[in-house]
Amino acid sequence: MSKRLTMLSVEDALAAAKKVGIRESMAPLSVYRVLLHNPDLAKAMTDLLANLLFTGKKLDVRLRELIIMRIGWATGSKYEWTQHWRIADHVGLPAADVLAVRDWKNADNLGPADRAVLAAVDDSLERGKISDPVWAECATHVGGPVELVEMVVAIGHWTMYSQLLRSLEIPLEDGVASWPPDGVASGDDTH
Repeated sequence: MSKRLTMLSVEDALAAAKKVGIRESMAPLSVYRVLLHNPDLAKAMTDLLANLLFTGKKLDVRLRELIIMRIGWATGSKYEWTQHWRIADHVGLPAADVLAVRDWKNADNLGPADRAVLAAVDDSLERGKISDPVWAECATHVGGPVELVEMVVAIGHWTMYSQLLRSLEIPLEDGVASWPPDGVASGDDTH
């Protein structure tokens, strides 16, 4: 149960999701059982999420998941890290590469594009924008304008989700172990 807002029952979340056109498979997730208190907003957020994950994606899936995992780690978002650990595994990212986001500057298993997007995440979290030198690295290694815009939107989107998950204190689903694969939490282990 969220400490800040009561989660909707699964049945109520399913009904609210159906009413606004959110996939049934999402409604039982803890985050949606809270977000669906505001169905229209939940739908708008889901549409952007679906675009970034499924329909409109142009950014390499590896880079997207490294971005999300870095945000989850750097912000202490247990829910974000845990959910996207499973997604990263599902799309074939090696566990060692995902774990490298914890201390990416000292990792020797990440390539130039990986390092560029991770630097972009850190810049965004620390300064609120991507610096010129980091942008140049992204422009060299990530792709053209389509990919670069998506990269910036992805960083902003999953940073917003981290803030939402932590502020609303969204719990993990029952039976889900936190901070996979080893249970090591970031310094700010909240939600």
